[in-house]
Amino acid sequence: SRWCLITSHKLYSSGYDPNEKTFEKLLIANRGEIACRVIKTCKKMGIKTVAIHSDVDANAVHVKMADESVCVGPAPTSKSYLNMDAIMEVIRKTRAQAVSLNVSICCSFLSSLSLQASEGVTFIGPDTHAIQAMGDKIESKLLAKNAKVNTIPGFDGVVKDADEAVRIAREIGYPVMIKASAGGGGKGMRIAWDDEETREGFRFSSQEAASSFGDDRLLIEKFIDNPRHIEIQILADKHGNALWLNERECSIQRRNQKVVEEAPSTFLDPETRRAMGEQAVALAKAVKYSSAGTVEFLVDSSKNFYFLEMNTRLQVEHPVTECITGLDLVQEMIRVAKGYPLRHKQADIPINGWAVECRVYAEDPYKSFGLPSIGRLSQYQEPLHVPSVRVDSGIQQGSDISIYYDPMISKLITYGSNRAEALKRMEEALDNYVIRGVAHNISLLREVIVHPRFVQGDISTKFLPEVYPDGFKGHKLTDLERRELLATAVSLYVAEQLRSQRFLGTPRIPIAKSKRSSWELSVRLGDGIYPVAVSKDGSSFSVEVDGMKLNVTSEWNLASPLLSVTIDGTRRTIQRISRNASGETSIQFLGTVYILQILTKVAAELSKYMPEKAAEDTSSILRSPMPGTVVAVSVKPGDMVSEGQEICVIEAMKMQNSMIAAKTGKV
Repeated sequence: SRWCLITSHKLYSSGYDPNEKTFEKLLIANRGEIACRVIKTCKKMGIKTVAIHSDVDANAVHVKMADESVCVGPAPTSKSYLNMDAIMEVIRKTRAQAVSLNVSICCSFLSSLSLQASEGVTFIGPDTHAIQAMGDKIESKLLAKNAKVNTIPGFDGVVKDADEAVRIAREIGYPVMIKASAGGGGKGMRIAWDDEETREGFRFSSQEAASSFGDDRLLIEKFIDNPRHIEIQILADKHGNALWLNERECSIQRRNQKVVEEAPSTFLDPETRRAMGEQAVALAKAVKYSSAGTVEFLVDSSKNFYFLEMNTRLQVEHPVTECITGLDLVQEMIRVAKGYPLRHKQADIPINGWAVECRVYAEDPYKSFGLPSIGRLSQYQEPLHVPSVRVDSGIQQGSDISIYYDPMISKLITYGSNRAEALKRMEEALDNYVIRGVAHNISLLREVIVHPRFVQGDISTKFLPEVYPDGFKGHKLTDLERRELLATAVSLYVAEQLRSQRFLGTPRIPIAKSKRSSWELSVRLGDGIYPVAVSKDGSSFSVEVDGMKLNVTSEWNLASPLLSVTIDGTRRTIQRISRNASGETSIQFLGTVYILQILTKVAAELSKYMPEKAAEDTSSILRSPMPGTVVAVSVKPGDMVSEGQEICVIEAMKMQNSMIAAKTGKV
C-alpha cells in the first residue's frame, strides 16, 4: 500500500516466480526505513524475517513488521546494531539462512559469518573481498585507476597526522577534501581551504571516522569546486553479468549529505550516461562484484566525471531507480545471493518517466540547513492519498526520534511521466505531510523543489549555500501570498468562533443574539499589523486586505490536521499547527510555518498597553543548538577565551560539532 503503483512497469516490478526457491528465513541486521523496506520484499517472496533491535527500539515499526524479533543490546549502536557477537548468536538461535547487514559492520562481520558457511548462512550482498576493497576509499581508488575509471587527483596513501595532512594539502593545492577511508554518508568528511582548516578537519574527521566506522584512517584528494554529484546504480550476479541501471542526481546536499535526489539527471546526455555506466560496470567486474551497488561520481560543468567512491549496499535513494526502471532491487539482491543469474540484459533497462525523492529529517532547517531535533511524533500522517506517492519510513505516530540514531523520518518519493509532473506531485505531497512533535525540514525541501534554479536543473553540490548565503530563512511571501495567508488565517479564526457558539449543531444559548455576518480584525504577521474585514456568505468568507477583496472557501473541518482552502480559485493545503488564548496561531502555508496574532479591533487597541517580554541575553552562555553528547571540553574554569575560540565538542547523530565562544570573556 505504500508503493507508487505504476502499471506500465508491471513487466519488471511484479516478476516474482513463486517456484524460484530462495531462503526460508532472513535476518535483518538493521533498523528504520531500510529494515522495513527489506521486510516488504521478503513478505512478497514468502520469506520469513527476523528483526534485531536495541532496547529502546522494542516497539519500532520494523520489529512489528518482522515475523520474529530479538533484542541485541542497549541503545548505543556499538552495543546493539553493531554488536557482532550478539548478532551471530541471534543467527544461530533463529536458524536464519540469510542475513542482510548494516554496511558499517559488513567487513568485520563477514569474517565471522564465513565461520557459519557450513551452517548454510548466506550474506545478502557482495562477497568479503568486494566490500573490503570498495569500503576502503584508498584501495578503491587504486582499483578504479587500474580498471580505467576516471579518478580525482590526490594522495593515494593513509595520512598519518595533521602535519602530514598540511604538507599533502599544499602539494595537491587547496581546496582539498579530507575524508575517512572507511567512511560514507557524509561522516568523517571536511573541506579545507587553508592550513588551519586542514588541521582542524584532520582532527574532526578522524574522530568521526573512529566513532562511526571504528577506523580513523584518512585520505586527502583535490576538492572539485562546484561539481554535480551523480551516481550510477549497478546490479551484478555471480556469473559475470553486470548491468548499469541509469543514474541518480544527488547534488542537493548539506554537510556532504544528500537531501533531494532524482532519476534521471537533467544534465546527462545519452553518451555521457553510457560512458559513466560502462565505467561503473568495469569497476564492478574488476572486483568480482555480485549484488546491487552504487558507483558515485563528481561531474564538472563540461561533463567530465571522476570516480568518488563505491557503496556496497542498498543506497537510501534507491527508490527513484526502482520507479523509473520498475525493478525491485531488494528482490534482485536476494536472487543474486541465492546464485541465480540476472533476468535482464542491458537493453531491457528503461528510463520510464521521472522520480524525485526528498529525505524528510527531524531537523531544524533554520540552523545550518538542518541540525538534529529529538522528540516524540505526537501526530504523524503520510501523504499516501496523493497519486503516485511512495513513502519509505520506519516510524509511526508515537515513535521517538532519539539522539542515538540517524534523524531520518522517511523518504518521500513521487513519480510522474516527466520531471514537471513529478515535482508538482512532490509539492502537493509535502503540503499534505503531517508531522508534529519534532522539528522537520519540510519547509526547506519544498523551497528547494520550487526554486527556479532547481526547476531549470541549474544545480550543483553548492546549491544550498549559493541560494541561501545567509542561511535558510523559510519561504519569503510575495504580496499576493501574504494576502492569501492573512485571508486564510482570519477565515479560519471566524469559522472557529462560529463553531464555538454551537453544540451538536444547536446554538448553546437559545436566546443568543442573531448570528454575526461581519467582523473587523487586526492581524500581526512578522513586523506588520494589518486591519482585515471579514464577512460570511454560506460556507465562504469575503475578506478585505490592503483594500483588496478575496473569496475564501473550504469545508472548514477544524478537527482535521489538513485543511484544503480555495482562495480566489487557487487551491491551497494548509495546516494549523497551534493556537493559544492570546490570539496567536501558527499556520503551515507553502511549507513554512508562520506565526500570526489575530485580535478583534478592540483587543488590538488595548494590546499596546501590554508590556513586552525582554529578550534573554545569551551572549555569556554557551548553549548547544542540538541534543547530543559532550565528547571533549577544551577549556577549564578561569580560562580567558576569545570570540570564536572552541569551548567544547558535541557529538549528535554520529556527527561532531565544535561549539565556540560568542564573545571574549572568562570561563
